[in-house]
Amino acid sequence: MGGELRHGFTTGACAAAASAGAALMLKEQRLVTEVEIPLPAGFNARFTLHGQTFDEQRACCFVIKDAGDDPDVTHGVEVHAEVTLNLPSLRPSPTRGEGDQKFPPPLKGESETQVIIEGGRGIGKMTKPGLAVPVGEWAINPVPRQMITEAVLDVFPPHSSPHTPHVTLSIPDGEERAKRTLNARLGIVGGLSLLGTTGVVRPISHKAWTDTLEVALDVAVAAGCEIAVLSTGRTSEVAAQQEFALPEEAFIMMGDHVGYALEACHRKGVPRVLLAVQFAKLFKIACGHPQTHVGSSRLDLDRLADWARIDGLDGGLTEDIECANTARQVYENLGGDHPLIGIVAGRALARLRQWAPGANVAVLLVGYDGLTRRFGDFKPFLRTAR
Repeated sequence: MGGELRHGFTTGACAAAASAGAALMLKEQRLVTEVEIPLPAGFNARFTLHGQTFDEQRACCFVIKDAGDDPDVTHGVEVHAEVTLNLPSLRPSPTRGEGDQKFPPPLKGESETQVIIEGGRGIGKMTKPGLAVPVGEWAINPVPRQMITEAVLDVFPPHSSPHTPHVTLSIPDGEERAKRTLNARLGIVGGLSLLGTTGVVRPISHKAWTDTLEVALDVAVAAGCEIAVLSTGRTSEVAAQQEFALPEEAFIMMGDHVGYALEACHRKGVPRVLLAVQFAKLFKIACGHPQTHVGSSRLDLDRLADWARIDGLDGGLTEDIECANTARQVYENLGGDHPLIGIVAGRALARLRQWAPGANVAVLLVGYDGLTRRFGDFKPFLRTAR
């Protein structure tokens, strides 16, 4: 196909654009169909507005998120903004009560006399530490919050009137979409987050994975987890959850980013790492591939046949391996108890220890029939075993 992939915009940028449009309509009492805002990425972007309504007290509109050529679960969401003007004295006192957190105190550095920002329907709230937003706040990250503030203050400059702009952000189907994300595990409940540090979504899928890995590990560390259970897929994760009684924060979906995940565990000081994986991915790790996606590493069955020869396991086995189409086929032909499986696991453990030096690393091999085998020193993990 060729050509440069098309970038998109973050939920935070869409929220800032919708806020700018609503603020303009409220101030000028006229229909606004599009706005242009500066992005932290260093350029301006224009956004089309939809659903515009306004009167003398309030104005509303929304922006439809375009994630470009790397669409995710938030592609196509409607990011709504409602802007009203309040007298500062009319702002309710902040509360941290379980049932009333509608007006949380401003984040550190946010002036109560400038812009009040809160979430509405479909915007999540923070319930666990370790993320960029404190517990109890709306899931509106610092950079989007700053973008929204600047967009509104560009229309209503500070101290230009006795009224304080009040922005409420919402995503009508945010709670439903959030079920297809890791938000609940990360402690974000009730909806989606308004995210982004540049305002731009670059069409690089692995960046989304590695960003999520960093956040998930931060949450695990903040929750006091001393074990990170890294899985390459949902099947492996479920198997590990059935065998180990650990907090949900300890279970982290790393996908194909094994090397990155182990390096991140080392960097964040995670002392024990359990890898839940099926054989095809384990074999790639044993071959030294830190990225196990089929497009990023070659499934070198010739190497597996060489290992069988080196360890005296030939007897026709190498020919069977060389004729196999996939590592899964090899595994299913051999069975999980074959010595060659243990050889692969041993080589994989050596690689994993290189990527996370000093950590206790073990492997839970999940068979395609659902049965599991353990490799490595499991003593540090046994007290959590079911």
